[in-house]
Amino acid sequence: MLIFLDDSGDTGFKIAKGSSQVFVIVLVIFDDTIEAEETALKIKKLRRELGYSEDFEFKFNKCSKEVRCKFLNTVANSKFHVRAIVMDKSKIYGEELRRSKKSFYNYTVKMVLQHHGGTIADAKLHLDGRGDREFKNSLSTYLRRELNPGIRKENKIIDDLKFVDSKKNVLIQLADMVAGAIHRSYNHGKEDRTLYKGIIQKRIEDVWNFGRR
Repeated sequence: MLIFLDDSGDTGFKIAKGSSQVFVIVLVIFDDTIEAEETALKIKKLRRELGYSEDFEFKFNKCSKEVRCKFLNTVANSKFHVRAIVMDKSKIYGEELRRSKKSFYNYTVKMVLQHHGGTIADAKLHLDGRGDREFKNSLSTYLRRELNPGIRKENKIIDDLKFVDSKKNVLIQLADMVAGAIHRSYNHGKEDRTLYKGIIQKRIEDVWNFGRR
């Protein structure tokens, strides 16, 4: 099992000063390595068809509406499933989570991986390698401690955790595009807010609106 994780929005709580209302973490999950490779090939072929160089990075917030739609339609029939958590910051009351961006981010990642409905086990997790060494070491230690409480392999949610360069990994770029599509669906001021999520709806297994009833 391969999981590619990315986010959309920001971890700040100064919403009145420009912070996003919601923060989204997405898991793009492949149950089969070959399916992951075939999906990556589709994305690389699209990149070539669009005339982009091999080091071009698909990022939702930097792509046009046309490119977003072409990208999502390209992968819509690939065999992966999506689990996501949407944190409405107005529903977050914990002092530490509101004070520390690192704590908020780590907690959000933990929650989406921990509450997986029995769909994740012994997975290889890939995350965007941005951030300094201290941040990455802290997140890695935190997730291993919180998600793998037992030593038996069958108890493990995560078997391996790697930080990868998103510019070189098109499946991290896929996670970014999916996260952006889901995040956009919560922006009621955008005319295209339902468009992108609708394209990949059949790939979406669960979107957890944390704190909402």
